[in-house]
Amino acid sequence: MLERFLKQTSFKDLDDFEKNYEVKVPENFNFGYDVVDAWAKEDPNKKAMIWVNDKGEEHTFSFKEMKEYSDKTASYLMSLGIKKGDRVMLILKRHYHFWFSIVALHKIGAIVIPATHLLTKHDIVYRNNSAGTKAIICCGDPLILEHVSSAMSESPTVEKLISVGPVIPEGYEDFNEGIKNAKPFTRPENVNTNDDISLIYFTSGTSAEPKMVAHSFTYPLGHITTAAYWHNLTPNDIHLTVADTGWGKAVWGKLYGQWIVGACVFVYDHEKFTPSDLLNKICKYKVTTFCAPPTVYRFLIKEDLTKYDLSHLRYITTAGEALNSSVFETMKKITGLNIYEGFGQTETTLSIATFPWMTPKPGSMGIPNPNYDIDIVDQDGKTVKTGEHGEIVIRLDKKRPLGLFKEYFRDKELTKTVITDNGTVYHTGDVAYKDEDGYFWFVGRTDDVIKSSGYRIGPFEVESACMTHPAVVECAVTGVPDPVRGCVVKATIVLAKGFSPSEELVKEIQNHVKNTTAPYKYPRIIEFVDELPKTISGKIRRVEIREKDHKENC
Repeated sequence: MLERFLKQTSFKDLDDFEKNYEVKVPENFNFGYDVVDAWAKEDPNKKAMIWVNDKGEEHTFSFKEMKEYSDKTASYLMSLGIKKGDRVMLILKRHYHFWFSIVALHKIGAIVIPATHLLTKHDIVYRNNSAGTKAIICCGDPLILEHVSSAMSESPTVEKLISVGPVIPEGYEDFNEGIKNAKPFTRPENVNTNDDISLIYFTSGTSAEPKMVAHSFTYPLGHITTAAYWHNLTPNDIHLTVADTGWGKAVWGKLYGQWIVGACVFVYDHEKFTPSDLLNKICKYKVTTFCAPPTVYRFLIKEDLTKYDLSHLRYITTAGEALNSSVFETMKKITGLNIYEGFGQTETTLSIATFPWMTPKPGSMGIPNPNYDIDIVDQDGKTVKTGEHGEIVIRLDKKRPLGLFKEYFRDKELTKTVITDNGTVYHTGDVAYKDEDGYFWFVGRTDDVIKSSGYRIGPFEVESACMTHPAVVECAVTGVPDPVRGCVVKATIVLAKGFSPSEELVKEIQNHVKNTTAPYKYPRIIEFVDELPKTISGKIRRVEIREKDHKENC
């Protein structure tokens, strides 16, 4: 399959990869037809997905079955009036109906809006009215149904509500009955062009209401690099990415690139994350490659990993937030595997990564994906020197990379704030620096960087130092207004089991940070909390901590 889309599929080293990686983009590419249906024709019995849940249920789907189910779903949705360009929201957790639905909607030419099950009425109303949602396909869980139903009186564009069960309330269509009785599917004419919108993701909104990130139909091709050359997948792999289908990370690791490569996606549909349960599933189903955010790794290394047979696991990766070097070293010591870090945004695909030909540097994101022209610049847009902090930008003057978002849907002015200089530069809003070997190191968001007594301090470097103390499970570092220093560094900390807040522990952590990194970076204020404020996608909301501290200090 890769041969259809790449001019060269294997590379002898990093230099070869950087110079010769190039995607062949078909005209009117459609992931449903050109990947799922193509695999169904080429190797119909090839495993596409192993799905299990925490109730003991299990299903294995071949590519032939995925074609059949997505065809039935497409036929059913068309019978309900869903057509090209219509916006359809999917609130499906990790249910296999998500895969039926997203592929079907691609085949129709409709626009998919993946959404997390954690949305409240307010969130759903906001999304429906912002995007003009026509239909919602959701889980039949009472709480989800309650939120969806309560949002309808304020969501005038929504015409159809569809439940996949087990509960099918009055006013909802029955998804399973619908596809069971669906008529044979016929591919519509003129489904899409490459430039049409296929997917809208609402960003997690760490500092404002979520933005609508619109991707075109070529977006899946941008994830070839993600799967083939970061996850390092082959057609024989069973890959597990830990992500809810409402997150952008789901299509990064549970769909597009993986199926283009021909790997089998492993899905564990569970209500509550329990490290031991996840590890048991990895062992039982012989998962070979694994990707999870650093938070998950932090919980995994607290387990006694010697009790689990992880011999089939050959490659592990991480993204979603910066990786603390202490987590890398612990995982390496226990499993013998390096964690290969990657970086990207909802607006992009994988844009910086540690690739297989590289020696990982713990805590470094790696180097730019050859699909992207990436630079680090100062406030005047000039390239910074080695070791200097600056904003990560993507230069668009020579080419527009596959996977970069098309626009913020229905908001040209907002789009212009991040794609500047007559459309030649995309501003990520993320701060990093580059070392002498060309490796990128994450510092923080542009609005997260702390200026204290003339020093610029990245929250991640302080968080990394705090995380090496055994008492610290999670940590968020922010700046607190100070009349003398401008700002002082504050660490908001979740403690590990067996540790209790005390002045002695505060002093101990402060001294630990002083001895681990530059002394001026140590947190002058430490607050212990039961949990950190996070977005619905699991990212730490430092802005919420800053706002609280600002109110208390004003």
